[in-house]
Amino acid sequence: MKLKITTVLFLMLTFSIASQEDNDNEQSNIITYTPSKLLNKGQWDIKWFNNIYTQTKNSEKPGSQPRETYFTSTIDIFTGISKNNNLDVGLLLEIRSNAVNGLDAFDVFKFENNSTNGTRSGFTSFAPAIKFKPFNKISNLTLLTAFHIPLVKEESENNVYLDQKGYTLQNRFLYDYTFAGDELQLFAEINTEYNFGDKKESFANTSLVLTPSVFFSYFPSQKFTVLVMAQHSQRLDLGESLAQDYSVLGFGTKYQLTKVLNIEFLYTNFVRGNNTGLGQTFNIGLRTLF
Repeated sequence: MKLKITTVLFLMLTFSIASQEDNDNEQSNIITYTPSKLLNKGQWDIKWFNNIYTQTKNSEKPGSQPRETYFTSTIDIFTGISKNNNLDVGLLLEIRSNAVNGLDAFDVFKFENNSTNGTRSGFTSFAPAIKFKPFNKISNLTLLTAFHIPLVKEESENNVYLDQKGYTLQNRFLYDYTFAGDELQLFAEINTEYNFGDKKESFANTSLVLTPSVFFSYFPSQKFTVLVMAQHSQRLDLGESLAQDYSVLGFGTKYQLTKVLNIEFLYTNFVRGNNTGLGQTFNIGLRTLF
């Protein structure tokens, strides 16, 4: 399943690169189509984003710990269905591969399922989603609502975690502002996640997560940007869940390869936290709009 999805996406992106010519006089998609931008009717937005998080320490134990690495690959598919550009519908897919117990970080790319050895992987969830403008007078503010349906039977096996077992309702408020001259851009997001269910089924159930993020981008050219970001996440204790919080700083870049395809890189570091790991992430994503 994972191989088929990856192969189809790779062939689609390769075709896009081969069949499109870039035009430096046009404003690029990385400036125009921020995450808060809604699509034209019949337009498609497909993003393949890969995140590898690795840690050797956490907030609760002093000193170095055995390495833990968690790889997440997501495919977000959206299309515009409104003539007035005010409603998108989509589907979010998530694949995970984890390697703990001191295993090498690159072991996550083996996609093995051997919890005795410290590895687990699988297609863990999918989510139908919609994106719309909650306020017509604020055109650059949108709301993305998704309902995540878990495909995980056992959250942990032999103390090897794969993914949450409970259902999750996610709401992401997305806002962008481009300064005069198209050289500077601000993007802000407030992500909320409510996790349903009994704590006996998942550590995160009956909890509410609030995660504000800010990204500040500079565009040396239409096709290239560098950015810095800051994020804080707070899991609120509702009586049954694990209280947790962390803060992240990072930097990255995006490049417009063709009219329909761009690539991005992002590095982040967990600078502080409670009941959480203190690791770092390495991210790469491909996005196509047509």
